[in-house]
Amino acid sequence: MTLYLIRHGKTEANERHLYCGSTDLTLSPAGEAELRTLRYGFPSARYLTSGKKRTEQTLCLLFGHVPHGVDPRFREVDFGDFEMRSYEELKDTPAYQAWISGDNEANVPPNGESGIQMKQRVLEAFREIREDTVLITHGGVIAAIMESLFPEERKNRYQWQPKPGHGYAVTDGTYRTVP
Repeated sequence: MTLYLIRHGKTEANERHLYCGSTDLTLSPAGEAELRTLRYGFPSARYLTSGKKRTEQTLCLLFGHVPHGVDPRFREVDFGDFEMRSYEELKDTPAYQAWISGDNEANVPPNGESGIQMKQRVLEAFREIREDTVLITHGGVIAAIMESLFPEERKNRYQWQPKPGHGYAVTDGTYRTVP
């Protein structure tokens, strides 16, 4: 079985360096343009998205209007009160300082979810995949899956995140970057 993990294209939040997980953004014009330059040549596979607008648009731009499934468990982490805000906006607030201090995988942002909670949700859905699948999803989701599959690499969530529109092909305990 081969699993293709593709990160959605660039959004305004990516361009402005904003925390964006649960906000349902579309791709930015630059993100759409970048995706149009990418070429993927996957064999026959099942297609799946998180259902967020940015993943649906990415699927369409990369593969056309293909039949696909939607599983909201593959959505990005919910940053709660920090959604659509930048580090610069938040850096002096006590709630933000409490969240980024210590174990920021376990810490829960106000009205959001922790990295651990997101990872549990994602890995539960991931274990149900039984056939060649192209999953168009989010950077944190891809990182959670890759970190669980390749713990010996000792990479954290941020080190596993591919660039928008890029990702990994995973087969038989090995991976390569795509495109």
